[in-house]
Amino acid sequence: MATVPAGLLDGAIDLHYHSAPSPFPRRLTPAEAARHYAENGFRAVVLKSHHHITVMDALSIKDVVLDKLDLEVYGGVALNSHVGGLNPAAVELCMYMGGKIVWFPTLSSHAHIEFHRHHVSNFPSSQLSPEPPLSVLDDDGKLKPVVLEILELVRDNGAILASGHLAAPELIPLFEQAHAMGIEKMLVQHPNFVLGLTHDDARRLTSLGAYIEHSVIMYDPEGPAKLPIDEFTTWIGAVGADRTVFGSDTGQATSPHPADIYRTVAGLLIETGASEDDIRKMTVDNAAALLA
Repeated sequence: MATVPAGLLDGAIDLHYHSAPSPFPRRLTPAEAARHYAENGFRAVVLKSHHHITVMDALSIKDVVLDKLDLEVYGGVALNSHVGGLNPAAVELCMYMGGKIVWFPTLSSHAHIEFHRHHVSNFPSSQLSPEPPLSVLDDDGKLKPVVLEILELVRDNGAILASGHLAAPELIPLFEQAHAMGIEKMLVQHPNFVLGLTHDDARRLTSLGAYIEHSVIMYDPEGPAKLPIDEFTTWIGAVGADRTVFGSDTGQATSPHPADIYRTVAGLLIETGASEDDIRKMTVDNAAALLA
């Protein structure tokens, strides 16, 4: 595997880390995760949970941990059933407390529920009741009024609108509406997992200003998915490094540490011919533009 040049990943940002506490087994607490990222030269991390607003996790360790580290730790909210689903009140609270990302339904999306009904997956499970499916569209195929309320909150607070696990028939009209409303920060998670996006879908979304985030744990040769690095390279070619973002999507009890997986996948991309400039864009610059 190619060696990552010293300093290439300094200032990296991870917009997708799953810390404890969680109904799912997790490897690190927010404090442990923050220390890991700081020790490995990251500039920032966004904590993600499928079940609760993670801003509170970051704020709870601010005085005792974060104020002593050269690292920014942020949170957000995923609009699943445990925060009330498509719930403007949860978004308002998250924004008021300093949240950076609003993920549309993940576990509660139709795409996620159907994917895990028909595929064997390493996705974790818990003893909680099954998530009821949520859609951003009404029976006529139009965005629900509550979705427009949420988009207004995202726009007015300068937050990042994230796809969650919505598939193209819901995601594209959502992002088209967001673009029309003036939302400039949009992020699509793992297009080739659950969402099932095509390259054309991704190009349509990037034409609206969205970035495509890849869960780099999926390209770990020793990880659960073991996707070939050539698949990642093809996606980068389809939308460009200017619109591609690394996200570790780690934190599971058996996953590697995020800094390790960033180095692994960056090294694999360099081995396939990726330039250092493109690696910087995908690990540092593009995520920084979203957090700005």
